[in-house]
Amino acid sequence: MAMLEPEENRKAPEHTFVLFGATGDLAKRKLYPAIYSLYRRNLFADRWLVLGVARRPHTDESFQAEIRKSIEMYGRMTITDEEDWANFVLRFHYQSVHVDSDDDFTAMNNTIISLEQKESLPGNRVFYLAMAPEFFGEAALRLKKCGLLAGSGFKRLIIEKPFGHDHASAQQLNDQLRQVFEEDQIYRIDHYLGKEMVQNIEVLRFANSIFEPIWDNRSIANVQITSSETVGVEDRAGYYEQSGALRDMVQNHILQMVMMIAMEPPSRLKTEAIRDEKVKVLRSLRRYKPEEVLEHVVHAQYSQGVNGGKEVPGYTDEPGVDKSSQTETFIAAELFIDNFRWAGVPFYIRTGKRMDTKATEIVIQFKDMPEHLYFNHNGGLGPNLLVIRVNPVEGMYLQLNAKRPGSDGSVIPVAMEFSQESDVTPEAYERLLHDTMRGDSTFFTRWDEVSLAWKFVDPLAETFRNQTDSMESYAAGSSGPLSADELLKKRGFQWWPVFGQEMPALAMEHKFARTVEGHRS
Repeated sequence: MAMLEPEENRKAPEHTFVLFGATGDLAKRKLYPAIYSLYRRNLFADRWLVLGVARRPHTDESFQAEIRKSIEMYGRMTITDEEDWANFVLRFHYQSVHVDSDDDFTAMNNTIISLEQKESLPGNRVFYLAMAPEFFGEAALRLKKCGLLAGSGFKRLIIEKPFGHDHASAQQLNDQLRQVFEEDQIYRIDHYLGKEMVQNIEVLRFANSIFEPIWDNRSIANVQITSSETVGVEDRAGYYEQSGALRDMVQNHILQMVMMIAMEPPSRLKTEAIRDEKVKVLRSLRRYKPEEVLEHVVHAQYSQGVNGGKEVPGYTDEPGVDKSSQTETFIAAELFIDNFRWAGVPFYIRTGKRMDTKATEIVIQFKDMPEHLYFNHNGGLGPNLLVIRVNPVEGMYLQLNAKRPGSDGSVIPVAMEFSQESDVTPEAYERLLHDTMRGDSTFFTRWDEVSLAWKFVDPLAETFRNQTDSMESYAAGSSGPLSADELLKKRGFQWWPVFGQEMPALAMEHKFARTVEGHRS
């Protein structure tokens, strides 16, 4: 695995990076800043180049000017040395290409061959399809047809989600890609898997002997995964109307975090061994019959409310959204992993837009101390928690019970906390691009993961379609519908609060104390 290797062995090899969608928002906001950061960190070989590909016309010079604007606006690292910047940006070239034109692809191949000969590059090529998903298959087929995959050197393909909109469409797309690329050449990118604290789950679990003996149903009461946003649908109505929270978040990001938490220790820290164990989690994930879905899954849509002190519209009043839309903006679910380690432990997930707090956090709630013993005479002692904070503040903390200073045995929750300095942490795309260039697919999704995730999600979506009266609502700026709380209450649990930007050590006593009181009752 790349993250365990010495820094001097981690340089990306000489290669040509071909970026489809080079004038798009993803390229400007994420990809160019990521490439620049990798360059500044000296993680490229001496020879490499980028060919930007899109429909609109550009010269190399105008394209390079756009890249500079991107770095200045969104980059993690600022431009401080003009000579060094010139050395970086002169590696970027541009070609106008229409995805349905054989002639354009043939011309692109000729351009790449010419550039590679000029720079003495060995023919290693990475193709990134940062474009509309409906063009993935067509673009891949033309890459082969027009000779871009010929010659020596590795050939790799990166594709963005969504990978299909259900299992059937995902299967069709995969069949198209497999006509051109082998499975180990396809890198299905999920930027959540590039986040520092998601990758840290693996280290937390398998580099600390204190956790393995208690990482099961004998010690853990439940697991909670929250990914909430304060923003609404914004300018993504066209996409979001077709996806909703279930396809946009649960099918990929949320289930990936479930797998990372629940997987068995791999036989070795190698890519396929790790991904094999993740797939076993999805195979063990309990699938609900249509009549069971609404007992375990809540779907809702935000209505008008107050967010950040401002009145905001409901989902159906957002620009581009159908007034009668049945698209969910919130999902909460109770999941079960039916294997020996996790039998009986509920995994609670929730994700939504226009929530009260922007946060992605994972809470491992350990079982309560026995009642009538020691400090738990009245059954009111709060549980221990391990909290992994993914976003916006990165870190983790362990909630313990301790004596309040100066009291006669009064017990309060305290946090042993580690906080990551996010301003010096590589961005998710920075890690994932680097991994692709080096051929490390550990933190990318394999086809069987994608297939099993769709097989779990599709019956839920079908139930939502067939029972439109089951859609609930929640006020913008709230923590979601009350029925999401009922999922936990029926088993004696409740959602633990997320902190967002607030640091737990500063907020623990007053915020968690209220929650512990609720837990006691």
